Amino acid sequence: MENKSNILVIGGTGKTGRKVVNRLKASGHHVRIGSRSASPSFDWNNPETWTTAMQGMDKVYITFQPDLAVPGALEAIEALIKKAKTCNIKKVVLLSGKGEREAELCEQVVIHSGIDYTIVRASWFMQNFSESFFLEPILEGFVALPQAEARVPYVDTDDIADVVVASILHKKHNEKIYQLTGPRLLTFKEVIQEISDATGRNIAFTPISLSAYTKVMKQQGVPADFVWLIEYLFSEVLTNPDNSEITNDIQNVLGRNPKDFSEYVKETVTAGVWNPK
Repeated sequence: MENKSNILVIGGTGKTGRKVVNRLKASGHHVRIGSRSASPSFDWNNPETWTTAMQGMDKVYITFQPDLAVPGALEAIEALIKKAKTCNIKKVVLLSGKGEREAELCEQVVIHSGIDYTIVRASWFMQNFSESFFLEPILEGFVALPQAEARVPYVDTDDIADVVVASILHKKHNEKIYQLTGPRLLTFKEVIQEISDATGRNIAFTPISLSAYTKVMKQQGVPADFVWLIEYLFSEVLTNPDNSEITNDIQNVLGRNPKDFSEYVKETVTAGVWNPK
């Protein structure tokens, strides 16, 4: 019988974090959620909370909000890893972004920390269309996005969570970097078409320039750091040739195929997320 671990899930209420928490709890592990509202709380902006949150924990899953690429993330990861060593953390799993050069600097901190690690680099989440910044325009029936021709192998957060849990629990994943993708490349237009067909709604897609897109966000009062991130993701990440590469890492780790976008769409339609109120 495997030993039960004490695991801190930083971002334990987020897109992947909450699924990781549920899976680990179902396996009987002791899980502490790392979030501002948890007790003890974990707040990226308050390093004093980090030590308390890691006290008595063996392993940590790290997700950084809003993204490892943003200014200040590298310093935060460096400081967290330093504290993790003083708290005697034995294993770290870091969620990173596929094709993000800035995120790779944060990975290096973990890789050279002396702590057992697994790096999980994920492609763009399918759930960005149902739980994030693309949801509102889909509900409004009009989606305008830059980089209309970029082809992305979107990955489902269920698959990410399964790989993260395997990485946390099993030593054979130590010192590994996994790149997670879905099985298919899709443009934004194809994504919106699939959602439109499945919902029976007429959702229009229009290509737009990046400058026009960020201008609209600023006018809508979107926080500056989020606008910076969107600009970075659309200009640096979506145009990176690495990002249109499909990998077999989900099959290799889990012994099954990754979820296809059409399956995600079917599940999301059933949940009613894309029905305008």
